[in-house]
Amino acid sequence: MSGRPGLVGVLDVGCFSARLVIVDPTRHSLLRPVLTHKVRLRLDQALDERDRITKPGVQQLVTALREVRRIAERAEVSTLVPFATSVIRDSANAEQVVEDVAKRSGITLGVFTGGEEARLSYLAARHWFGWAAGDLLVLDVGGGTVEIAVGEGHTPTIARSLPLGARTLSRAWLDDGKTSEHKLRELREHAAERVGAVLGVEPTDHLRAVGCSKVFQQLARLAGARPQREGVFVPRKLTLGDLRKWIPRLAVTTARGRARLPGISQHRAQQSLAGAVVAEALMTAGGRDVVEICPWSTTEGLLLTLVEQQGAGAGAVRVA
Repeated sequence: MSGRPGLVGVLDVGCFSARLVIVDPTRHSLLRPVLTHKVRLRLDQALDERDRITKPGVQQLVTALREVRRIAERAEVSTLVPFATSVIRDSANAEQVVEDVAKRSGITLGVFTGGEEARLSYLAARHWFGWAAGDLLVLDVGGGTVEIAVGEGHTPTIARSLPLGARTLSRAWLDDGKTSEHKLRELREHAAERVGAVLGVEPTDHLRAVGCSKVFQQLARLAGARPQREGVFVPRKLTLGDLRKWIPRLAVTTARGRARLPGISQHRAQQSLAGAVVAEALMTAGGRDVVEICPWSTTEGLLLTLVEQQGAGAGAVRVA
């Protein structure tokens, strides 16, 4: 796209929305974007039994991306970087979907590896909390994958991704109804084993734990944190003790019942139990009783990268 010099946009296409954020690098702040726009998606309902995105799912994407493209063109964005998260990246027909969507919408979705997403979430958390925060353990629970990053400087020394996202675990282990004690115990053991293989071998006692995802935000709200409408500057946290109190309660509640709880949105209710279980595994393996909530994640990490590169005269950015 060619527009006003320096105007930068990122389009994050996930399971539940296509979210466009446009910033002006001369303002030196992501807290005051020029424009934000979100189009709702339900790609969790557009995966067949072979993990292929169905034709109705592709049509959802085409409709959403056409709308976003019109908005970005009216805003005269000079650099637009669209990317798809794991729901598209890890689908069995991902290449075909990306190609079809590009032909019909004019937007070609790039993808990041899980490790690259972990690095972007780390960058976002580092900028949010600043250098005074010390060494960080950044945890990002998505729908398809979980990203883990550890570092003390501008970039992480460890950036890992595991196929333990809330949607992934829900599809493999759970259903819409209540969950038996036996099934819950199996899921917790599975998550603990997989996460422990990564975090269990790393010294994390000195690290400040940060949660960068909707899953952590909603779990914190469920456990009593202030609602999002009060603003991003309100400190929020999630304690392991509170999380362990809520997991059994979520297990004996249907998805419809969970949607009536504080912080649990209707479209994320089905996977909220799995999200809580993997969050527990991350905090336990990392030896962290408290996770501080960061309102920024992959999108903001990518925007920060683009703004920095434009400031260095790097020009447009390609995403592979």
